Amino acid sequence: MKRIISLIFTALPLFVQGQTVLSTQAEIRIITVGPYQGELYSAFGHSGIRVLDPKKKLNDFYNYGIFDFDQPNFYLNFARGFLNYRLAVMPYDRVANYYAYQDRYIHEQVLNLDSAQMQELFEFLVWNAKPENMYYYYDYFYDNCATRVRDAIEDIFDGKVEFDGSYIATDYTIRDLTDVYLPYQPWGDLGIDICLGLPMDKKATPYMHMFLPDYIESAFNNATIIHNGKKVPLVRNTITSYSTTGNVAIEESLISPMAAFVVLLILGCLLTFWAHKRNKSLFWFDATLFSVIGLIGWLLFLLWVATDHKAAAKNMNLLWAIPFHFPMGLFLYSSKGRRLKVAYFTAIAILMVLLLFSWAFLPQNLHEVFIPLSLLALLRSLYIRYRLNQTKPI
Repeated sequence: MKRIISLIFTALPLFVQGQTVLSTQAEIRIITVGPYQGELYSAFGHSGIRVLDPKKKLNDFYNYGIFDFDQPNFYLNFARGFLNYRLAVMPYDRVANYYAYQDRYIHEQVLNLDSAQMQELFEFLVWNAKPENMYYYYDYFYDNCATRVRDAIEDIFDGKVEFDGSYIATDYTIRDLTDVYLPYQPWGDLGIDICLGLPMDKKATPYMHMFLPDYIESAFNNATIIHNGKKVPLVRNTITSYSTTGNVAIEESLISPMAAFVVLLILGCLLTFWAHKRNKSLFWFDATLFSVIGLIGWLLFLLWVATDHKAAAKNMNLLWAIPFHFPMGLFLYSSKGRRLKVAYFTAIAILMVLLLFSWAFLPQNLHEVFIPLSLLALLRSLYIRYRLNQTKPI
């Protein structure tokens, strides 16, 4: 009974809205919220739709960016690429206050719609917010909170809205576009560059730029809609309801990924020199190094072949994160298979040399921090081969 009552009260606002005819004072606005570096997912900004009608006392924010950690099998579904997001309707004032507290700019584009078009879009949003319609499978670049805003407008006004992409003057790839927003998230940027493969390195068309809220705003500013057989601007005017003050401190990483990997390379060189001088093998270091790299390789391989993460396909990071490093790194502790190990680490040394020389010419833009790691893998592979070829078993 409690659940039934709760569902009634949850559905009541949508039912009331569904019966509402917007007044002549109504406006529908595209909301663009600036980036926030406190979290990786918020570093790209946010988009939503505001329905404002003072006469009917409507001031709602339609937010396509809601997910629930408590949903069944959340982490498993996340890993497999089944990210279950939903549309939620929120009081706009609360939303605006929250983003202002984070010092994120808020731009409101008032759509240039006639009363019939506005009513049609409003009724679609109310329908979309119903429990049976609110959920969708999230995709980072092709189906997210920003693209859903665009798609709602295109679906409702099919054939009447035209986006002019001629304002795009860059040759950015999707990876380039993500990098622009992550200057204060170097480790998050590294994680993205590790896990996402060759599809990230295709040149982004103007339409593909719209996975980012800033480009949704720009695209809408350069779009038209047909009114009575004539093309008119889709946006009537833009209101800046909050401007960034710069007073919110941004926490930067204590150590950058490049610094960490260079330190690892230096440590590996020093340990190799020390081990050579003392005629030691240092296989505890190699077992750890190659096993970790191998486990990363298996993760990347599984993301490619066993999930629905489209952007994780054809990942050329597998050229350095070779899955067979695990268990070959651990196999160094065995006294058996000497020839196999010599052949394997000889092949790895050759592969690392070829990779390093071809780094700048690969179709996938590999993160530069893996150059020190590849150099270390080359050094240790050569040293392993050297030790395996010693007369004394290791």
